[in-house]
Amino acid sequence: MVQKRKVLKVLDGETVFPPPVWLMRQAGRYLPEYRETRKKAGGFLDLCYTPELAVEVTLQPIRRYGFDAAILFSDILVIPDALDRDVRFEEGRGPLMKPIDVAGIASLDGSNLLNHLSPVLETVERLRTSLPDETTLLGFCGAPWTVATYMIAGHGTPDQAPARLFAYREPAAFDALLDLLADLSAEYLSAQIEAGADAVQIFDSWAGVLGPSEFQRFCVGPTRKIINTVRSRHPEARIIAFAKGAGTQLTNYRRETGATAIGLDWTVPLTFAKSLQENGPVQGNLDPMRVVAGGAALDEGIDAIIETLGSGPLIFNLGHGITPQADPQHVTRLVERVRSSQGY
Repeated sequence: MVQKRKVLKVLDGETVFPPPVWLMRQAGRYLPEYRETRKKAGGFLDLCYTPELAVEVTLQPIRRYGFDAAILFSDILVIPDALDRDVRFEEGRGPLMKPIDVAGIASLDGSNLLNHLSPVLETVERLRTSLPDETTLLGFCGAPWTVATYMIAGHGTPDQAPARLFAYREPAAFDALLDLLADLSAEYLSAQIEAGADAVQIFDSWAGVLGPSEFQRFCVGPTRKIINTVRSRHPEARIIAFAKGAGTQLTNYRRETGATAIGLDWTVPLTFAKSLQENGPVQGNLDPMRVVAGGAALDEGIDAIIETLGSGPLIFNLGHGITPQADPQHVTRLVERVRSSQGY
C-alpha cells in the first residue's frame, strides 16, 4: 500500500526515523551487475530505451541495498533526443549533440515527444509492478536551464559559458527555448506519474554557475512553470527540485517554485539546511567523495547529517550522483549506518 512508502511520508511532511535513503545515480557504473547489463545494450540510449534492460538496471541497487526509493533509469537528455538533436554518448567524452542556434530553436517541434519516449514510459509501468510495494518509484527530468546548456554547446562544459553567452546575446530565443523545454518537461513528468511514478525529481545540475538575476530567470521561472503545469493535471503531485550550487538562493527557490522538497548538494551548510527544513522536507546531502573514501570520513559525514536533520522531514541522499569510483561495500556501510542511527 502507498501509505507504507517511507519516502512519500517524508514528502508529505512527516518525520520518519531513521530517515528513508536512496542515492542519486544509484544504478550505475560502480556496480558490476550494471556494467554487465550495459554491455548487452549497445549504446547508452539503447539502454534507456529498452524497457527490459532499463527495468533491470533500475532494480539492481534495490536488490543489493534495499533502498527506500528506486529512480527510473534514463537520462536528462532524452527530451533533446526527442527533438531530433542527434544526441549520442561517447566513452570518455560524455553526451554530444548538434549545437542549436536561433533558427534551430524556432524550428523545434515537440509534438512527437511522448511517442518517442514511449519506451521510457513503458519502463515506468513495468517498474511499478516489479518493485517491492514499500519502495517509492521516482520519475525525473532535467530542468530547462541544464538541458539548454547541452543543447547550446552541443556538449558539457565546465562553466556553461556557451549557454550564458547565448542567453545574453539572444535573450528572446533563449527564453523561447526554456519555455518550450518547460512545457515538454511538464508533459513528460505528467506522463510518468500517469504511468506509475509516485513522485518526480527535477534536476538542475548547472544552477550553480548563474548569478542571482540569471538564476531567477533561467532556473526559478521555468521550474515554477513545470511544477504549476504538472499540478494542474495532478494536484497532489509530489515534486523534488534539485538546484545544485544554488546555495542561499534555495530559500527563495522553494518558495517561488512550490516544490514539495528541496534537494541539497554537499556544499550547503547543515545549519542552513536545518533552516530550510523548517519550511518543508529536504533531501541530501552527503559529499559523494565520502562514499569513495569510506571509513571514518563516510561515518562522520552520515552522522553529521542525521544529527542535524534527522529530527525533521529528511530523505537521506548524496549531494550529487554516486561516482563510478565508489566501492559498493561503502554503499552497504552507508545504508546500514543510516538505518542503525539512534534518535536525536
